[in-house]
Amino acid sequence: MSFEELKAKILEELGLRAINPGSCWGPKGWQKGGSPLRVYSPIDNKVIASVGIASKKDYDNVLSEARKAFETWRMVPAPKRGEVVRRIGQALREKKEPLGGLVTLEMGKIKQEGLGEVQEMIDICDFSVGLSRQLYGLTMHSERPMHRMYEQWHPLGVVGVISAFNFPVAVWSWNAMLALACGDTVVWKPSSKTPLCAVAVQNIVNDVMADMGFPGILGYVVGPGSSVGEWFINDKRISLISATGSCAMGKRVAEAASKNFTRTILELGGNNAIIVTEDADLDLALMGILFGAVGTAAQRCTSTRRIILQKAIAAEFTERLVAAYGQVKIGNPFDAGTLMGPLVEPGAVDIMQQAIASAKKQGAKVLFGGERLPELGETYVTPCIIKARNSMPIVQEETFAPILYLMEYDKVEDAIKQQNAVPQGLSSSMFTRNLIYAEKYLSAKGSDCGIANINIGTSGAEIGGAFGGEKETGGGRESGSDAWKAYMRRQTNTINWSPELPLAQGIKFEISKGKSKK
Repeated sequence: MSFEELKAKILEELGLRAINPGSCWGPKGWQKGGSPLRVYSPIDNKVIASVGIASKKDYDNVLSEARKAFETWRMVPAPKRGEVVRRIGQALREKKEPLGGLVTLEMGKIKQEGLGEVQEMIDICDFSVGLSRQLYGLTMHSERPMHRMYEQWHPLGVVGVISAFNFPVAVWSWNAMLALACGDTVVWKPSSKTPLCAVAVQNIVNDVMADMGFPGILGYVVGPGSSVGEWFINDKRISLISATGSCAMGKRVAEAASKNFTRTILELGGNNAIIVTEDADLDLALMGILFGAVGTAAQRCTSTRRIILQKAIAAEFTERLVAAYGQVKIGNPFDAGTLMGPLVEPGAVDIMQQAIASAKKQGAKVLFGGERLPELGETYVTPCIIKARNSMPIVQEETFAPILYLMEYDKVEDAIKQQNAVPQGLSSSMFTRNLIYAEKYLSAKGSDCGIANINIGTSGAEIGGAFGGEKETGGGRESGSDAWKAYMRRQTNTINWSPELPLAQGIKFEISKGKSKK
């Protein structure tokens, strides 16, 4: 099957050839948008389709419907909400192959990673179905006699999800499925680089919403951050904004949302490091680093950006790493054996080249790669290894491209200090066989990141754990553990079943109970 035939097959199976995708979805169907947004595939840099950009009227209609739907949805018993989520998960299972293909087509990650991203959606649906029967509150003992005190959790409202191009469907699901189980409604603003994935997902969930009788609980609008994004982050009708993107974008979201006291979940930049100690299993470390630094063409927020090597093994490991990089097959992400596909757009290649040039000016040495591959297309490069120092300004930044910086250390305390000495704090890892090193790394004076691993890489977080980071990464949490609490409001309740009215802390506040005189 040719690439053009494959492209047509994917679009057909997802219903993207039978309709003219509009700007947004509401209970009344697709709404026609304004000027068209052309959607390109990074594989060949050609237009796949065009999607209408939402007007302010489109946006207001979708938000109004989401708010209206919330009034009903929040009173639906949580296990019944879980059944809707279960049905969404089943629908995603049925469309896993073409939806995973669309992720590859529109974003550029290799086919197996595209399928893996859809599997994450399915997994979070399963998690959220169970969650719908576990929205637990606590019962506390009151200090006052014949009083019962407890807490409960109520739905929050409309959740606005702003997703990034690198995970065009999975990150939405991390938020949306938890939000649905919690009784919230959701409006999604996908990245303007990958809106077709959102259109496809919306088509899938539309059928479920219609069958279950809950229209409007999931909605969609597309457009640039300068318009739709600004409407989102300044809208008082939105109770929570979950935004994934750059640190600069996160600062703008936090600033605007704070004016309306809108809650935020911010999943921002990462500058993730792996420490390799002198006693580490180097075969294991090599594979973990290779996937973390090259997988998804290093366009994950958890991609490995820095390697901190103990000096005794630095030379040997560097040689092995360079040799491994030379074996990475680069090309069409649909082709069997391809390990690294394209960057998302030609501009990303330009940014990578600028970063390499800056590193050289700052005294770093390129050990491997970094070249454009025009014979493959405008978006293809060789992954780059650079020997550098952690203090270099370019190393302190997150470059969303396959650049890996190598540095060395003497003592493990110095390695941890280097790892933490960047503004970001998302994911981190140490490869070691030394129990003391591992425990030190995971202690309060160890890694300052939201994710810290031993003997696995920085990429590949499971949905069962809360995902997110510290410092300029934003501090938000999505997906597993108790991340669901961000999508609900906590209420403390006290019931007095006594004939008296005792006050807390033993306070006496008494007046005469006699009748007043006329």
